[in-house]
Amino acid sequence: MSMDVVWLLVMAMAVFGCILSGVPVLLAIAGAPTLVALLAASFGHFDLVFFQAAPQRVFGVMSNPLLLAVPLFVFMGLLLEKSRQAEKMLKSLTDALGGNQGSLALAVILVSALIAASTGIIGATIVMLGTITLPALLSSGINKHMSAGLICASGTLGQIIPPSIVLILLGDQISNAYFEAQQEAGNFAPDPVTVGDLFAGALLPGLLLVLLYAAYVLFRLRGAPAADRLDADENKVSVLELIGSIAPTLGLIVAVLGSILLGVATPTEAASVGVAGAVLIAASGRGGSGARLAIACAILAVMLLVLRRAGVFGLEFAGGKIVWSGATIVSVSLTMTAFCFLLAAANSLLKKDVLIPALRETVSITGMIFGIVIAASILSLVFRGFDGDEHVAEVLQALPGGAYGMLVLTLLVIFLLGFILEFVEIIFIVVPIVGPIILQSDISPVWFAVLIALNLQTSFLTPPFGFALFYFRSVAPAEIRTSDIYVAVIPFVAIQLLALAVVIAFPVLATWLPAVLF
Repeated sequence: MSMDVVWLLVMAMAVFGCILSGVPVLLAIAGAPTLVALLAASFGHFDLVFFQAAPQRVFGVMSNPLLLAVPLFVFMGLLLEKSRQAEKMLKSLTDALGGNQGSLALAVILVSALIAASTGIIGATIVMLGTITLPALLSSGINKHMSAGLICASGTLGQIIPPSIVLILLGDQISNAYFEAQQEAGNFAPDPVTVGDLFAGALLPGLLLVLLYAAYVLFRLRGAPAADRLDADENKVSVLELIGSIAPTLGLIVAVLGSILLGVATPTEAASVGVAGAVLIAASGRGGSGARLAIACAILAVMLLVLRRAGVFGLEFAGGKIVWSGATIVSVSLTMTAFCFLLAAANSLLKKDVLIPALRETVSITGMIFGIVIAASILSLVFRGFDGDEHVAEVLQALPGGAYGMLVLTLLVIFLLGFILEFVEIIFIVVPIVGPIILQSDISPVWFAVLIALNLQTSFLTPPFGFALFYFRSVAPAEIRTSDIYVAVIPFVAIQLLALAVVIAFPVLATWLPAVLF
């Protein structure tokens, strides 16, 4: 065994030891490798010149336009959550479909899928589901294990259903790994892998997971007696009320996701539009002037789209100066008016103490994500300094089954890491190491990314550190013990692994839609 391998093993034990000891993850991922590298350098086994690349890597992360979509999507989701729009949608659909145990459980899954496509904030979603639907599920006769497992699993759908923070981060890393792999293979002009490709690729597997959840719930609750209709009649909602609670969020999903999948906008551009839409939806949900501002701004946006389609939208230049034609004046006037309405809607959220808490939490979540990204780049530097990429390549290439053997081992490692690490750490530790090796084969990068995303979904549910379990524990009553929650999620983890196996067996589920759209 070479000294490089010895130091790599020491570094791995140091990183995981720090994480398990309670040291903040960011410090564990960056600090432990740095200390190991300094120790190895004192023995002449590491060249500290590798650390000269650290500032360039940090600058590359902070100047990456793709990663700008992360805080925007986080902010969009938090606005909908803080304004209680997601809660309103959940209550309306639960009241509309909650006639028996099966329909009540299906309402939870359906609303979770809609929330996943609009917010993707796991903690907020699970806390909301636990607060609103858990009492209804238990009172309808659904046992505590099914109720707890359903809420925890449904709350994590935001990690696979686009637009998803997981897919955005994966898109950045898979793109880099694929480009590096193709260069190694002699292809210096490969087709780029975009986040839009990953969004399209994850759509059908995400819907497959929703269908598997629904099938399992219906099977488990078959023959269940109808719920008490007295409460259902009291909470009955009209069709117009149901449409009114769902339509704004559904329209936002279609606008954001549709613009990305159709190639109209980049993820960052779509995310910025999503933030504007979330501001208007949040303001309209508060009633009063906020609703009027949202309606007026939406009408102006439609008018601008019509003008754009008619070819009369935008500024005209001649000799470096703006030509103030009639069409230009109308376009600029409508744009500025819509922008003023948007600012007024944001001001109404500021007065109602929605905007600042959402901004504060966005900064906190974004700081955590980018801190881990930068820390993982330090880990990657030290790993390469010990020739870790070469050693990993040797191990993977010695596996039976070729590229598919490498793929199976990688997915197994990711699944096991999910018991102790969060998805951001796993993405930025594993993908840069194994991605360039696996993607030198004929394995589709989109398929590879979707498999990783499905696999990472289980990390939120697997004990002892599954974050969904902690979030649910914070709102669960005392009679539901932590051990009950651990038992409750086992069938849903099995369902997620089944979905993963189906996508492995049928890659077309991940590759067909990107091929059609792009």
